[in-house]
Amino acid sequence: MDAQGSHPIQVVLRDDTLERNRWTVAFRLILAIPLLIWWYLWTLGAVIALPVAWVWALIAGRLPDGLHNFYGAYVRFTSQLHGYMTFATDRYPPFDGSKDYALDVDIAPAAPQSRVKVLFRLLLALPPLILAGALIGGTGGGGGDFDGSRTTGDDGGGFGTLALTGGGALTVIAVLGWFACLARGAVPWGFRDFAVWAIGYGAQAGGYLVLLTDRYPNSMPALARPAGMPEHPVGATLEDDLRRSRLTVAFRLLLALPHVVWLTLWGIVALLAAIANWFATLFVGTSPAALHDFLAAYVRQRAHVLAFVLLAANPFPGFTGAPGSYPLDVQIAPPAPQHRGKTFFRIVLAIPAAWIASAIVWAAFVAAVGGWFASLVTGRMPRGLRDIGAFAVRYSAQLDAYAFLLTDRYPYTGPTLERRRTFLPPSHGGPSRDWQVAPEAM
Repeated sequence: MDAQGSHPIQVVLRDDTLERNRWTVAFRLILAIPLLIWWYLWTLGAVIALPVAWVWALIAGRLPDGLHNFYGAYVRFTSQLHGYMTFATDRYPPFDGSKDYALDVDIAPAAPQSRVKVLFRLLLALPPLILAGALIGGTGGGGGDFDGSRTTGDDGGGFGTLALTGGGALTVIAVLGWFACLARGAVPWGFRDFAVWAIGYGAQAGGYLVLLTDRYPNSMPALARPAGMPEHPVGATLEDDLRRSRLTVAFRLLLALPHVVWLTLWGIVALLAAIANWFATLFVGTSPAALHDFLAAYVRQRAHVLAFVLLAANPFPGFTGAPGSYPLDVQIAPPAPQHRGKTFFRIVLAIPAAWIASAIVWAAFVAAVGGWFASLVTGRMPRGLRDIGAFAVRYSAQLDAYAFLLTDRYPYTGPTLERRRTFLPPSHGGPSRDWQVAPEAM
């Protein structure tokens, strides 16, 4: 599984199995103690050597092969440790950062770099590290993909970012994944895919910080749905050319206030409708069409407003939640039979997904802050940051639909995109419609 595209730092998942050993899962933190001790010692050496690497790269215009190999092994080991700690992989990682592991990081050989980028590397690396911190956890953080479409990213690489502690989205998913692995003997598909994506972005952010490349990290999710994964009843489509109005970007939160008021009022009625829908679905086994349509419109409206706030789309949303009325739109399948056991315990079952949604939306908000500055300067939203927002909108819509009993399919946690559709860019007379999301259950 290669989720990095053409970036010089690419995460590769060589073992696609989801089965996990319950015993090693139960004692994963204890088993990881030697790895963590070694990682902290290695990090100390990496910090000490970084000024030497910076001066060398500034003078020579590239990192020497010895330091490049040293930092490459460090980033690779950090990513493998993240993979082991978050149950993306099951086998114990090697201590030398070798490529003989289920989760590998391919790093291109040392190459010439822009001295200007080297000179300001610490400053330039702050946004990706902040975003990586929001995705993974730790004291660092990262920003998104300010160079647009050249890469796709993941996790695990900067010093603070790699602390393996903190409140990132992957931390929340790993905690829930621990329970899931113990109960099922396997990691949920979406959990594993999110971990690989986040770990890959962290590897790019960390590799950029330690001068392995001067290519900026890219946060774009993977572009292929796993083989055999059925389509989710709640999908999302995006038609967007990345152009943003500087005026509406500057006042985006103020412009969203009328929608916040409207959604609050609509939400009171929607809550009453959801309670009625719960009783109806529990007794009839399916959501009544009238309640389904009303709640579906509310879910779409929430998605449209969230997309607007996160800069995942440009125009001001309408107030009706009509299908097809916004560039980032949500499709909700008609009423279908639902499992009464899942219906009865729906609120309890939705709690883990709500935790995940809050973490993902927070990461998307961090990406939106970076996108806000970029859009004000360039008039365009960086593609990777836009796609994080779109992913958050899709997951939130699936959670809303699940909570309101529009479907009993659990939200899919992986940042997988359904398919890429290539259109002529605006300069060639056609719209740019980038991708369509319709993933599936956790």
